[in-house]
Amino acid sequence: MILRCCRSSYSAGLVGLLTLVALPGSAELQGKDWPQWRGANRDGVWRETGLVSKFEGSELKRKWAVPISNGYSGPTVAKGKVYVTDRVKEPREVERILCFDAETGKPIWTVTYDCVYKGVSYPNGPRASVTVQDGLAYSLGSMGHLYCLNAATGKIAWMKDLNASYKIRLPDWGIAAAPIVEGGLVITMIGGEGNACLVAFDRKTGVERWKALPDRATYSAPIVIDQAGRRVLVCWTADRVVGLNPATGALYWEQAHPSQQLVDGITTPAVFGDKLFVASVYEGSFMMRLGKETPTAAKLWKRQSAGGNSTEALMSMLATPILTKDHVYGLDYYGELRCLDANTGDRLWEDTTVVPRAMWASAHLIQNGENTWIFNERGQLIIAKLSPKGYTEISRSLLIKPTRGQLNQRGGVAWSHPAFAYKHVFARNDEELVCVSLAGE
Repeated sequence: MILRCCRSSYSAGLVGLLTLVALPGSAELQGKDWPQWRGANRDGVWRETGLVSKFEGSELKRKWAVPISNGYSGPTVAKGKVYVTDRVKEPREVERILCFDAETGKPIWTVTYDCVYKGVSYPNGPRASVTVQDGLAYSLGSMGHLYCLNAATGKIAWMKDLNASYKIRLPDWGIAAAPIVEGGLVITMIGGEGNACLVAFDRKTGVERWKALPDRATYSAPIVIDQAGRRVLVCWTADRVVGLNPATGALYWEQAHPSQQLVDGITTPAVFGDKLFVASVYEGSFMMRLGKETPTAAKLWKRQSAGGNSTEALMSMLATPILTKDHVYGLDYYGELRCLDANTGDRLWEDTTVVPRAMWASAHLIQNGENTWIFNERGQLIIAKLSPKGYTEISRSLLIKPTRGQLNQRGGVAWSHPAFAYKHVFARNDEELVCVSLAGE
């Protein structure tokens, strides 16, 4: 492991050992943080106002850009700092946790540790976004290295090799579910042997507090919801969708939803009111109704297709759908943007203009007021409106170019989820991390 402080120049491929020196933070920034996967509440909602209503030109003007290396993890932003992880293969295989100043892009600190990928398909780099809570940053690598760091300085509070401790049954694409903090715990989904699919640790000391479920892991990040007056940890494993007591790991409810062909649960469960929705390519769309008086869940409807070029309902691969009271909006795995009736699963409309048609097409949907901001795999940022009547595009501009590390097809892709904070967007590919202002006049 190497802890390095960056001062002036920064090289994505350099691995060295320097003295740790904390850099002063930038001036206080106005606006909301984006401190974990899909935002403050893990719901893909951007709550800032005063944003640009339409883009000028075909390419967005950058505020700053810094070089980084390969990876899938999306950036997170907290207290004026941006966090992202990457992988460097030369002179040896390592994963890195990187911290930059959100205002200037100036590197603040880097933590580097040896990490040889074994059994990881698409070994481009780390998947899970860094989770930041109360001055601590939690990073989970593709092979199961869990780090708890001082978010300001990068100093290691504690770390664990979860593969060594829990004998992880590694999913094909590595560990991907971002850790979630709830109360005094940080909770991970790793698919360990025995009853260690989920493992919770004291978030300050790293001491194991509970472990639960014999299930295989997916790539879907857990969420915590309020249900029937209780906090409920919702986790989509490769065998079922479950609701657990986040303090103890005790099971409240479960709905069988086993991966039959390939473990491909990637999208995050979407919740609105008493509805809970998950979607994947092979297992299709699954809508559940949550109990209001007691923590329970029941099947509302399920739609599944045989695969191929024609699918019904919504077979999402990478992009988490948006769930409203009566509708679901999401991207099918060939790139069709669809609207479903949330009560029946019936398709109301389909649009093919958001992203070019391709297998595993991606476009992340972020809701901001009445507008939906969409970041597609061509690196374009789109402002649109979604309604039961159809898709209306307002503006589109290039944010960051696709690169081939994430997928060496169709000229490369931009698959990583961007972060939206301080009226800016932060996005990464396999070469750089960029920041663009989205503030209105």
